Amino acid sequence: MKILIVEDHEFTRMGLKLSLEQISGLNIVGEASDGADGLKRTIEARPEVVLMDIEMPNMDGIEATKQIKEQAPDVRVIMLTSHKSDQTIFAALSAGANGYCLKNIAPQQLSTVIKMVADGAVWLDPGIANRVLSAYSLTEAQPAVVTKAPPKAPKTNISLSPRETEVLRLVADGLSNQKIAERLGLGLETVKTHMRHIMEKLAVSDRTEAAVKAMKQGIV
Repeated sequence: MKILIVEDHEFTRMGLKLSLEQISGLNIVGEASDGADGLKRTIEARPEVVLMDIEMPNMDGIEATKQIKEQAPDVRVIMLTSHKSDQTIFAALSAGANGYCLKNIAPQQLSTVIKMVADGAVWLDPGIANRVLSAYSLTEAQPAVVTKAPPKAPKTNISLSPRETEVLRLVADGLSNQKIAERLGLGLETVKTHMRHIMEKLAVSDRTEAAVKAMKQGIV
């Protein structure tokens, strides 16, 4: 699996590369020290997964992720950062990030996350996931925390079939297409078809956006 590392701190970048190179199945195909170079190298090397820092010179990781998703939508992007603010998390997800990891993650666990995300799953650090879910499960009866995160929006008139809703709920739980197929006893191509219909109905471009929008609008 081809991996590109985008990280402005050379020591961190080298350590990450050395750690991941020890893991079977992972191939580091490039490195970049800022978002602009990361975007350029992504277009050139077409890695399956990009590990993206956020705070970098020239172009930050969120803008780089947004442009990668526009120019190479099949590339999966995992934010690997020390930033934990709600604003940064939601900005990264809105930009199209497929995963959000904190830098204290162990190399072996990171390799597992990389493989899951490459397989189509959405992965959030457990602490981050709880905050995302909490942000989208607030009600108007809880005004004290509205300034920290938006309240759960009322359900819309988006019409998903029961099966599509079931698939989307499993996407929000972080399952890949293959795992969803196994869980529901469906063929992989059937799950992919459901996902295509779901994204069309939600007017989103990838699984991460679908999961976040579904939680925000109370669909799942």
